[in-house]
Amino acid sequence: MITGFIGLGSQGGPMAVRMLAAGFPLTVWARRQEALEPFIAQGASTASSITELAVSCDHIGICVVDDAGVAAICDELIPAMRPGSLLAIHSTVLPESCEALEARCAKHGVLFLDAPVSGGGPAAAAGTLTVMCGGSAEAFALGQPVFESFGQMIALLGPAGSGQRAKIVNNTLMAANMGLAHAALASGEALGIDRAALADLIKASSGRSFGFEVYARLPSPAAFSLGAPLLAKDTNLLGAILPDNAGAKALRAAAEPFLTEATGKPL
Repeated sequence: MITGFIGLGSQGGPMAVRMLAAGFPLTVWARRQEALEPFIAQGASTASSITELAVSCDHIGICVVDDAGVAAICDELIPAMRPGSLLAIHSTVLPESCEALEARCAKHGVLFLDAPVSGGGPAAAAGTLTVMCGGSAEAFALGQPVFESFGQMIALLGPAGSGQRAKIVNNTLMAANMGLAHAALASGEALGIDRAALADLIKASSGRSFGFEVYARLPSPAAFSLGAPLLAKDTNLLGAILPDNAGAKALRAAAEPFLTEATGKPL
């Protein structure tokens, strides 16, 4: 299976490296030539355009930041893809965007999966990402061998858009847990408890969570400046797809004070 990848950033880059290490022939494309050099050094081929990548690959993964980036790439990519090939969207975007992309792919005989991932760059490099898939069983069967190169838990959750819905809920819960950690440690300090001592205690007690552990390592919310905008984006996505849902509102309320301080702007 000849694979392709677009979006060689802090998460997509390690995913592409894992695909190469697993023995999948890989073609990559990026707007900047210097972004391609590390992958060329490890045996990847390069495409001079999105269209060139499209016509040469059986499986193409996209891991760019947002809906606008995915849409711009797919406008060029999908019409040129081979019938029977697979497009996998690893970005976190609106579920409705993926439903529309699947319909466009079907017109060209292309299979589609939304397959956002959880775990970040370190998990990608270790091959332990969670891959949350939405699409047909046929598309999942085609994509799974590639996903196994960088993923540990790989789940088909339903039709197109289902992976995005799961990822958005997961990331908003992460933001809420970090928001609750922010509130808990501030409450402890107000009670005169040493912050570091309380953090260590909670990490060994029933109040612990992965979000708490991440927050407790931060000297301040502003130190989470790289991750916070992505969590804010996904928290806003949950609000967009569940605007009147009590659970979504509760998650947002828990996350909002931390995300506002971490990003320097309101949700």
